[in-house]
Amino acid sequence: VQLQASGGGLVQAGESLRLSCAVTGNIFGVSDMGWYRQTPGNQRDLVALIPADSYPIYADSVRGRFTISRDNARNTGYLQMTNLKPEDTAMYYCNIHHVFNRSNFWGQGTLVTVSS
Repeated sequence: VQLQASGGGLVQAGESLRLSCAVTGNIFGVSDMGWYRQTPGNQRDLVALIPADSYPIYADSVRGRFTISRDNARNTGYLQMTNLKPEDTAMYYCNIHHVFNRSNFWGQGTLVTVSS
């Protein structure tokens, strides 16, 4: 299983970006998918999670601005980020967690930089 994250970049405050996470292998449909972010010297924090068979959850800091979604037919997850703020600047990682065998996989990260 491999995860390929993409879509990061440099934007100004108030602009939008959409991150994508393409997953190889046949476990995407039975996995929870999440986006996490990390800044230097800090832990990796959950941004949003979309379970295999339930509703998304969001960190308080992004609720109302970010939307997580998934396309099981394309084995791809997304994070639509709007009204970006400088404090959203971080490396963003996608993660999948198999619902049954609990295996866990990470993508390589995509950098989001928001200038003020």
